[in-house]
Amino acid sequence: MQTYDLQANSLRELNAALHAQATDTSQTAWEIVNPRGSHAVAVGLDAPIEVSVKGSTGYYTAGMNKQATVRVHGSAGPGVAENMMSGTVVIEGDASQYAGATGHGGLLVIKGNASSRCGISMKGINIVVHGNVGHMSAFMAQSGNLVVCGDAGDALGDSIYEARLFVRGSVKSLGADCVEKEMRPEHLDILRDLLARAGSDARPEEFKRYGSARQLYNFKVDNAY
Repeated sequence: MQTYDLQANSLRELNAALHAQATDTSQTAWEIVNPRGSHAVAVGLDAPIEVSVKGSTGYYTAGMNKQATVRVHGSAGPGVAENMMSGTVVIEGDASQYAGATGHGGLLVIKGNASSRCGISMKGINIVVHGNVGHMSAFMAQSGNLVVCGDAGDALGDSIYEARLFVRGSVKSLGADCVEKEMRPEHLDILRDLLARAGSDARPEEFKRYGSARQLYNFKVDNAY
């Protein structure tokens, strides 16, 4: 276990050391202490390492993650796991705005609540939120799965493409072209797997599925002026 103290050492040196593991992965377990809300902690990782952050972080934690497992024992600021490609990011507390934005792959787990625009423009990432999500979550979501074990705010899935949205609680309102859809056996299987991987004891049968009505992005000549 490599322990790195952000109160005594620089963030730039930390990220440089973590990036070096892409070619030398002998140091596979890292513990970061005293993050004190630092921004861009553990960004751009590209190695099968495990990073444990003992405290809350600021903007863009674990952004652009590939392969690594990053666990924050606290809350995270805006843009956590932004543009994530693979691996796993777990936030034990809450996440601020646009968590998992533009993510292409991997799994983001938020044990608390997520603020507005969670999963905005997601492109294949899987996101599981144990609590609630704020307004405009999954805005322009293209592919992947957003699982919300609590409630969703206004305009869920606005301008959505082909991502799947699963919500166990209430939805304040649906965004443009987002509708409730049939929950088929294959969707229950997807949901069951994601809930298990995220450590949630929620039952797939308790959720509703939402997705695109496929009206917004199809050209219709009757709508032309």
